[in-house]
Amino acid sequence: MEHDALDAGEARYELVISVDARRSGQYSDAEKPRMRERIYRVLETAFAQAGVGRDAVHMEDRGDGVLMSVPGRIAVTRLLGLWMVEVHENLREENRSLLVPLGLRVAMHVGPVRHDSRGISGRAVDLTCRLADSAVARQLLDRERADLVLAVSDSLYLDVVSAGGKFIEPARFSQARLALKEGEVSAWFHLPGRPAPGIGPIAPEEPSAPAGGPAAAPVGGPEAALAAMDAALAARAAAAAGRRVDDSDGDGDDEGGADRYQAQGDLSVHRNNVYQQPVHIGRVTGDSHRKD
Repeated sequence: MEHDALDAGEARYELVISVDARRSGQYSDAEKPRMRERIYRVLETAFAQAGVGRDAVHMEDRGDGVLMSVPGRIAVTRLLGLWMVEVHENLREENRSLLVPLGLRVAMHVGPVRHDSRGISGRAVDLTCRLADSAVARQLLDRERADLVLAVSDSLYLDVVSAGGKFIEPARFSQARLALKEGEVSAWFHLPGRPAPGIGPIAPEEPSAPAGGPAAAPVGGPEAALAAMDAALAARAAAAAGRRVDDSDGDGDDEGGADRYQAQGDLSVHRNNVYQQPVHIGRVTGDSHRKD
């Protein structure tokens, strides 16, 4: 390969591509080999369809994805344009027969890359992997129910994407700020075949509660939860067609002239944590009949 003539200390500008599978940790040991076969089939077929020789691409297996670099003699526009179109179409074809579709996060950046006997390294490689693994890429893929999301670095967008080209539509990319380990950076995101995605507030990734485990407490603790409940009850009471009525039961339980209300919903009125009237939650309780 062309890289064999380079010393480990030398670096050259190349297009770095990182590909990760969506929620790969949820695949069983028996399913992962088939997932990996699909990823490689999608990518390698797309290289052939885009006229990029397999021997021109450096590929490293990452278990649930692939890290690649393409030398500068291959036009970046071909990878951003035709190759991405073919990847998307091949992925859609693979997913036609799957109950759980395979989702891919693809990131690209151009920068100095060093090769040695074990693979590639450099800040360009680090940034590309961070973009593919970013919360924006992950949540866009899930929120939009997409097969594929593409993330490109700010410099790649400004230098190549913004000029457009065959199968490259800059208006379909949206910018976002990412907080990475190395600091904040800008990146651009694209969902093939769709308009520019809306980049709203992106929730930080947090480990989900175990199945059957307790639900996460609302922010602010128990006091905030009680306040939220009180506010919800007050809103429902205000919205209900409530009005003051006479004590038609004649039970004489209204102490101190306390107000009573008639509501058409499931509103219940409490005093000192004691129900003052029969409660209707699916059925009538108590000795009295429920009044509409």
